[in-house]
Amino acid sequence: MAAVGDVVRTYEQELQYLERLNDHCWRIKPGFVANMNVPGYFYVNQKLESLILGELQQHCEKNREGVGGFLPAVKQIGNVAGLPGIVKRSIGLPDVHSGYGFAIGNVAAFDMSNPEAVVSPGGVGFDINCGVRLVRTNLTEKDVAPIKEQLAQSLFDHIPVGVGSQGIIPTSSKDLVEALEMGMDWSLREGYSWAEDKEHCEEYGRMLSADPNKVSARAKKRGLPQMGTLGAGNHYCEIQVVEEIYDKWAAAKMGLDQIGQVVIMIHSGSRGLGHQVATDALTAMERAMARDGIQTNDRQLACARIASTEGQNYLASMVGDLASASDVHGHPSRVN
Repeated sequence: MAAVGDVVRTYEQELQYLERLNDHCWRIKPGFVANMNVPGYFYVNQKLESLILGELQQHCEKNREGVGGFLPAVKQIGNVAGLPGIVKRSIGLPDVHSGYGFAIGNVAAFDMSNPEAVVSPGGVGFDINCGVRLVRTNLTEKDVAPIKEQLAQSLFDHIPVGVGSQGIIPTSSKDLVEALEMGMDWSLREGYSWAEDKEHCEEYGRMLSADPNKVSARAKKRGLPQMGTLGAGNHYCEIQVVEEIYDKWAAAKMGLDQIGQVVIMIHSGSRGLGHQVATDALTAMERAMARDGIQTNDRQLACARIASTEGQNYLASMVGDLASASDVHGHPSRVN
């Protein structure tokens, strides 16, 4: 999908706006896309560099043929650089690739004291709190290797996965509201987490600005049966083995202290609840943009002033969802 004000250029012309600063850092110059307030930066190694520039080359070829398609990550980084109130730069981390509004792996800071600054669901994601957790074990590869097949089957048997899957944790409407408000304190009270888990979660697993009343009834209805499910698409639960330790001090902080140590990596999110929160917010923010005269390069970057009613409502509903989303994701894998 072409962005507003997107100029059709050849791949070679586009490269004139990309400046390699060192082996792993590139700068996106203002002018790469329209209305950039700050430059963009992205960090990639040689292999990832070929992927991100390949996205751009493919985009240029399709534009020349008059064929639409997704925006490449570098264009999305540039579009984010045009959002009101952005601070210093729009950044693409090494995992960066094309996403919704923001590129996946695209981060940006906004000055909350700036009345023009905005919040955009595209920067948070439709699957709010979609991310990765690592569960450390005291097992080694030698312990697990003889029962590898049985272990994999047990994970499939005990962890609900797939579109429409329902959770193994009995959840009432009252429970869901409490989880949205209390975050990890709720799961700790219900016995789904350990006290020390809070030490390894952002905001200790509870954001005090959460307001379940700002989460729509439809969002709650969609989320009610999904507490503790893994999800579908690229979500996964993997048994992994530590093959190499690069930084012993950092690894020790995470409890990773030996080669061959077994860990569980879980990639999940907030499922239907988070998707509905984002959908509700985008509808409200499109109206707010028209009212406040906010323009973006891409409709997927729909946003609202942070201090506006729409912005504050989104933050209150989003942080409640964020705090509760991963409370119990590790529980099925841990207890089984």
